[in-house]
Amino acid sequence: MIRILEDARPAFVLDTEHTTYAFRVLPTGQLEQLYYGAKIPIDTLGDLIPLEEKHAFAPGCGIIYDAEHREYALDDCCLEFSGMGKGDLRESAAELVHPDGGRTSDFVYRSAEISDSKPDEAMPGAYSADGKAERLTVTLCDEYYSLRLELRYDVWADCDCICRSARLVNAGVESVEIERLLSMQLDLPVTYWSVTSFHGAWAREMDRETLSLPAGKFVNESRAGCSSNRANPFFLLHRPNTSESGGECFGFNLIYSGNHYSAVEISSSGKTRIVSGIHPAGFRWLLGAGEAFETPEAILTFSSSGFSGISSHMHRFVREHIVRGVWQKKPRPVLLNSWEASYFDITESGLVSLAKAGRDLGIELFVMDDGWFGQRDDDTSSLGDWDVNRKKLPNGLDGLCRKIEALGLKFGIWVEPEMVNVRSRLYAAHPDWAMAIPGKLHSEGRNQRVLDLANPAVQDFLIEKMTEVFSSANISYVKWDFNRNFSDVFSPSLPAERQGETGHRYYLGLYRVMRTLTERFPEILFEGCASGGNRFDLGILCYFPQIWASDNTDAISRIRIQEGYSYGYPLSTIGAHVSACPNHQTLRSTPLDTRFNIAAFGLLGYELDLRELSTDERREIRGQIALYKSWRETFQFGDIYRSRTHGNLHEWTVVSPDKKRAVGMIVQELVRANTQFERYRPGGLLPETRYHFYNVAQRLNIKRFGSLVNTVAPFHVRQDSLVHNVLAKAVTMPGEREDLTAYGATLMRAGVKLRPAFAGTGYAEGVRYFQDFSSRLYFMEAVED
Repeated sequence: MIRILEDARPAFVLDTEHTTYAFRVLPTGQLEQLYYGAKIPIDTLGDLIPLEEKHAFAPGCGIIYDAEHREYALDDCCLEFSGMGKGDLRESAAELVHPDGGRTSDFVYRSAEISDSKPDEAMPGAYSADGKAERLTVTLCDEYYSLRLELRYDVWADCDCICRSARLVNAGVESVEIERLLSMQLDLPVTYWSVTSFHGAWAREMDRETLSLPAGKFVNESRAGCSSNRANPFFLLHRPNTSESGGECFGFNLIYSGNHYSAVEISSSGKTRIVSGIHPAGFRWLLGAGEAFETPEAILTFSSSGFSGISSHMHRFVREHIVRGVWQKKPRPVLLNSWEASYFDITESGLVSLAKAGRDLGIELFVMDDGWFGQRDDDTSSLGDWDVNRKKLPNGLDGLCRKIEALGLKFGIWVEPEMVNVRSRLYAAHPDWAMAIPGKLHSEGRNQRVLDLANPAVQDFLIEKMTEVFSSANISYVKWDFNRNFSDVFSPSLPAERQGETGHRYYLGLYRVMRTLTERFPEILFEGCASGGNRFDLGILCYFPQIWASDNTDAISRIRIQEGYSYGYPLSTIGAHVSACPNHQTLRSTPLDTRFNIAAFGLLGYELDLRELSTDERREIRGQIALYKSWRETFQFGDIYRSRTHGNLHEWTVVSPDKKRAVGMIVQELVRANTQFERYRPGGLLPETRYHFYNVAQRLNIKRFGSLVNTVAPFHVRQDSLVHNVLAKAVTMPGEREDLTAYGATLMRAGVKLRPAFAGTGYAEGVRYFQDFSSRLYFMEAVED
């Protein structure tokens, strides 16, 4: 709920279900941030008195704002928005170059209004299914330069989130240069914070890092031309003692896919400033007379229930107000992707045989990855030439699709529309459609260049060419890839004075392309990909309901990758596959059940040659897929709780929306000798509801025990001998079984003390085989009275 408390200096109160955000106009005309945190009652202006900072004399060495308000130095105030030049020496939300060359901006309050809907804007943003949205627009003006700044606050009370953005209008007669215009500024009156952010690189995305920030500045940024695998735009600000289940915590994200910039700065007066928005490096926007510039929406949320509280808010926000369309709440199919089975070496007959192997195990969707178009035998050519290679697919996409559908499967394809190879017909015809500085050496990545989506002609080409491709067969799924960072950023379609607009215009163009295609093909399930998680952000999720989390399919690597994403993104957005061993990225071998258990905490797929599996492996995968389907809606749309993270043991629980079903998992990285005891503790259950707690019994291959088999065998068995292999086919060892009923409160507070693990002193039924890279799934179902 949004309220304006009218006065000569009005105040603004934004309430969500559990939080309050309040600010007021200062005597100087700026906006003072009063409070953001757990919900408090504010009914009258008098209730704000404890929240207002009292000023008598400006601090030493401070810049006095004006002669009428000598007690105010803006550098010592908590502000909603701050420009340059009036004495605030902290991070600025705006840096403008005026027609006279001056850089000072002085935005003061003029008006405010509340509306119940959002206008249709060029950039993606949060939405509601009924079209309703609570919006507060506060207008500030810099009268010296005829500039109007609209600060927008969209309140999503159901998920305790607030979206902030800004719109700058040039009401003057001369152009203004924008060097920085951020989406959000939040000033807090205290310090002693820790910052948790998520960093990495290709194949090791979303490593969680936490640092204490007693002074100075922390920056979370991307200059890669995309939101990047180096620094995801999602980050947390929290007390040093905040845990998964307790402590004050703020969460921030940005609905944007390009270069982003966020900073947390501790001021000399002990205040904390957080800013977030488009990265100012390399950005320069020429705002002509009568024109307006809009920033992306920044997301803010607060919880006093620790990291899990933030995750709950962010997950609900993404599911309800970011992801949209047919697939918003529709269960996603179990897919088989051809990439790690075939790479570029594909044929129609080979793809059909691979799909048939998948169909026999329960796969629902077959995806043909790279290599189907142009002369695409490797990654050096043909991007841009989106015509079927008839030598590989003599019957075209439609012919292959019909054969896949005859097997009872849906059919999907891979595309990378934003890129072009120099060795392509498209580049030969339109070299000026690629980003490059004329006459200068171009530094390439993955043998390809970035198409200039700042150019409307390129946007039109992609829209029509992809429409042709998507219409050529009954395509149910599209994996949309983006495989390189930007370099030599230059748009041949823009004049020299507007080259600083290239990066942002690129994303405005991309959003137009994505929006048009998803509206033309609403039934297609689009999955975003950028060399894995190089563009895992809320901007992409406004169009594509899911994103491939990482090109690294190694299960142990995926623990940290998927765990990192889970802090800010729901499981319904995270693509996860079971692949072959040794793994193609790490050469690590991991048990098949662990590969499945980790991939199940996401959108399950398989990416290996199912034709080459053993009978036992096929039987195991068939059981995995059947199990996943029976728990699919819990895995995909449930709430995740992380009990243990970033150690040798990882413990997750996903709970259905009605809290009647839950699946828990424990994963061990490396075994420690003589550690029999373990306990599993779920989160998110109903305390007074009784649950049936159980696991699925396993039968273990005796070869896992090596030569220890000789301690029970009536004759000596040489390890890996013919006798050993024959014996393993006939005899299996029983795994432990957990089966009990307990109250949710008992499970969450006390946990379940599990069967003892093997510790070198003997093995029998009831002992838990839990060695390197082992894992277990535990199932909880509410017991009806």
